[in-house]
Amino acid sequence: MRVSDHSHLTYCTNIHPGENWNAHFQQLKQFIPAVKQEVSPDKPFGIGLRLSNTASLELSKEEALLEFKQWLQEHNCYVFTMNGFPYGGFHHTIVKDQVHTPDWTTAERVAYTIRLFRLLAALLPEGMEGGISTSPLTYKLWHVRCDTEREAVMENATLKVLLVVEQLVRTRRGGGPLMHLDIEPEPDGLMENSQEYLHWYLNYLLPYGVPFLQDKFGMNEEEATASIKAHVQLCYDVCHFALVYESAESVLKKLHEHGLKVGKIQISAAVKALLPAEMAARKPLIDAFREFNETTYLHQVVARKADGYIHYPDLPQALEDAANPAVEEWRSHFHVPVFIDSYGVLSSTRSDIEKVLALQRKQPFTQHMEVETYTWDVLPADLKLPMDRSISRELHWVLQQLDQ
Repeated sequence: MRVSDHSHLTYCTNIHPGENWNAHFQQLKQFIPAVKQEVSPDKPFGIGLRLSNTASLELSKEEALLEFKQWLQEHNCYVFTMNGFPYGGFHHTIVKDQVHTPDWTTAERVAYTIRLFRLLAALLPEGMEGGISTSPLTYKLWHVRCDTEREAVMENATLKVLLVVEQLVRTRRGGGPLMHLDIEPEPDGLMENSQEYLHWYLNYLLPYGVPFLQDKFGMNEEEATASIKAHVQLCYDVCHFALVYESAESVLKKLHEHGLKVGKIQISAAVKALLPAEMAARKPLIDAFREFNETTYLHQVVARKADGYIHYPDLPQALEDAANPAVEEWRSHFHVPVFIDSYGVLSSTRSDIEKVLALQRKQPFTQHMEVETYTWDVLPADLKLPMDRSISRELHWVLQQLDQ
């Protein structure tokens, strides 16, 4: 839904199961009208669409796409952003690090992403820009043997990204909409913080991309640079940047210095706690974290020490090291409801969301905002509510932050 002259707010439909189009469409039919009635009854309601590879193939069929477009029109809804990170199954299966599969070194990832952009171009309202968030190229822990291997992966993935950029430029030059690929750093991704994102952008994407576009389209250097910056942007997942202890102010300042943009804010929160040195006092906190130790998704933990950080690839590894006296704080990748500040003895990173939205309210830095709490099915029982109420409550809370 439009929340200002140029910005839109939605929630990501990866909250709803359904890995084929028919199953996912049934979920949209069930929940979207109820949520719209609650938060945007008299105005168009934007949808943040998530499609698996299978669903994207099925929706690409003319009959299915026309049916969906008609449904959107009948219910006064529109699609302006998509989540292209999870390629395969995302519910009722073990996802963990396979959420990165296939990664950006593969032709499958390129074909899937280009297909999503074709669908988005067909669905976008006239005059509106669109974005698709995607993985931070690959999972870092798959490529830890040597720097040479990691550099080769970075080069390969960058060249694959540029194949998508080529299609986005062609679409735009052909009179189509402006669309951008929004790279989403996360812990243990090949890019997990602003420093690594900038390193990739400035040392790989631009150096490889500028001559690539010059060759393909006859652009000069300035035009090619501007095209890349328009079509490849950052997905600012608030949970992910909170996990690596980065403030929004510092990230936005770095981006501004290099003329880079934020394509989308994903509004999400993690769980955290300060850990006392005394083990008896620490135990209730560790026991509370155990309640979030489920087997579907990765729940990376970044621990803060006086002299740095420890990265645990998943919550079980952190729990094994729970008695480490050097650790002063844990932050765990578990997308909890954005409106709750505490979970018993644990806290959330809700304050990071409040700070990001305050900056957006004061001086908008993106057109797209998307609530992304996808873990309702695996939350502890006392945090579960009916799905439409849960979604509506989150959107209302975000609207309150933006209206202050």
